Amino acid sequence: MIIIMTDPTTQQIDRILLKLRQHKLEANCLQSYGKTVITAIGNSDTYDAGFYERMPGVEKVISIVTPFKLVSREFRQENTVVTAGSAIFGGNAVAVLAGPCAIESYEQLYETAVLIKQAGACMLRGGAYKPRTSPYSFQGLEQEGLKILQTVSREVGLPAISEVTDPRHVELMSDYVDMLQIGTRNMQNFALLKEVAKSAKPILLKRGISATMEEWLMAAEYIMAGGNENIVLCERGIRTFETYTRNTLDLNAVPMIKYLSHLPIIADPSHGTGNWRLVTPMSKASLGAGADGLIIEVHPCPEEAVSDGQQSLTFSNFNQLMEELQPVAIAMGRSL
Repeated sequence: MIIIMTDPTTQQIDRILLKLRQHKLEANCLQSYGKTVITAIGNSDTYDAGFYERMPGVEKVISIVTPFKLVSREFRQENTVVTAGSAIFGGNAVAVLAGPCAIESYEQLYETAVLIKQAGACMLRGGAYKPRTSPYSFQGLEQEGLKILQTVSREVGLPAISEVTDPRHVELMSDYVDMLQIGTRNMQNFALLKEVAKSAKPILLKRGISATMEEWLMAAEYIMAGGNENIVLCERGIRTFETYTRNTLDLNAVPMIKYLSHLPIIADPSHGTGNWRLVTPMSKASLGAGADGLIIEVHPCPEEAVSDGQQSLTFSNFNQLMEELQPVAIAMGRSL
């Protein structure tokens, strides 16, 4: 059950929370689009929704049957638009985020940022903390990488995004970036989800490598129930039996998520395929499926990249990709 209130007093909110607890319901209160929203989870046999509709300050009560409540279309019919710096997700324009998998140096990141901005990207991506399968692989420049990312972001005039991997790093990273990314390995790191929910930063939530769409949306529910509704979902491929690609980019997810949820969704054809040759065609397919944006790995010299060089585009590749995306975006009634 979701209780929506308009300009309630503190006493009115406290009274509803008290009644919910008396009905043995788990209650959370948050602000959404200028309204106060109280969620109640528990056995529906213990309460009467009509009772709450009559309480002072209540605008309406919504009963939602899906396990994900706040991120569902039942809760909000209109599409959510998320802003991160100057980047906009869910509007008419397709958001393109680009940059290296890992920040290696100031020179590498600055050169990349200048190029992607000239080509039309709206946000700079770069990994400072790198969760890797092997403990012996490059783990990132950590805080020094964040400092480089912030410097380049300000010099070039592009908002920045980087992956947060530890609840203890959320506050630190929020000082350096415009958007926090939750990677595939941490999609169900519930301690991390609860911590970013407290942040004022918008969140890019990548789908887990073996996660169902419902599990993915439930992860988003953790963030929104915790008070942060600025969430962008990212389809980045799931693990299947296929071996010719790194993952299987599940483009079914794009229209399905748009049907189930009001949150914007982008696609990651770099991780979704693991092959730079497939990034351009799968980027076009993503826009055709209705994706609100793309996140692309770009490196000045992919063969020397410390991470994910095989799926990174060169500057020439990225320029060509952006040119080829133009007619697709126009055909979909969008701009790039």
